[in-house]
Amino acid sequence: MPVVKGLETAFNTVCAAYDRWRPGYPPELYADIFACCPLGAGSSALEIGIGTGQATAPILDAGAAVTAVELGDRLSAFVREKFAGRDLRVINARFEETSLPGGSFDLIYATSAFHWIPEEFGYREVFRLLKSGGVFARFANHPYRDREHPGLWEAIQELYACYMPGSRAADEYTEKAARSRAETAGKYGFADISWRLYRRTRRFTGEEYTALLGTYSDHLALEEGKRREFFAAIRRVIEQAGGQIAICDTVDLALARKP
Repeated sequence: MPVVKGLETAFNTVCAAYDRWRPGYPPELYADIFACCPLGAGSSALEIGIGTGQATAPILDAGAAVTAVELGDRLSAFVREKFAGRDLRVINARFEETSLPGGSFDLIYATSAFHWIPEEFGYREVFRLLKSGGVFARFANHPYRDREHPGLWEAIQELYACYMPGSRAADEYTEKAARSRAETAGKYGFADISWRLYRRTRRFTGEEYTALLGTYSDHLALEEGKRREFFAAIRRVIEQAGGQIAICDTVDLALARKP
């Protein structure tokens, strides 16, 4: 999804729905992170853009104390309550305006959030904040079209042409894209760069699928009446196609180490 300035705060208005419908990440991904960056009691981690905490519990469970930077005030309050009693500190601020001491963290991770931050600032600041030998993990989910019902997908794209003209369904995320994304860290002094891909399929009813769409920033930007009409039309075509849509996810993980 393209970055549209001003939409980075849209998720703040739909905390409960975001927590319910946005997917977490596969266990294999965390196994790969911990193999690169073992965590335990006394470890420190920084999460950039915690959202509603889809990626937070495994890091806490590994024993790390987590500091999270989150722009949305409602999201910040949500995760404070969600992880009450856990070793989590939430800073409600823009990452670019946050002042943290350098060399503080064993692990810094960002999940579907780092693209909102200007590249040069983001990588240089992460590098500054990591301890020597610390790891930066950047990961995200990339949903792709329903391969099981091509006619359904085409019908939905016709609705997009009507209600969100100019929008374009994302291409399938590739090994080449993952490599290019990961290697960006090399421009900013990181070493031991690697990447992984993980694949899965999620299935939704029409009601569930439009609830998911209602957590995306560009869909939230639609006028409310138009959005309701659009989502009702999507539910109808899913129902006519058998009542279910399948989304093929590619999750990518990029790892890089501060020498």
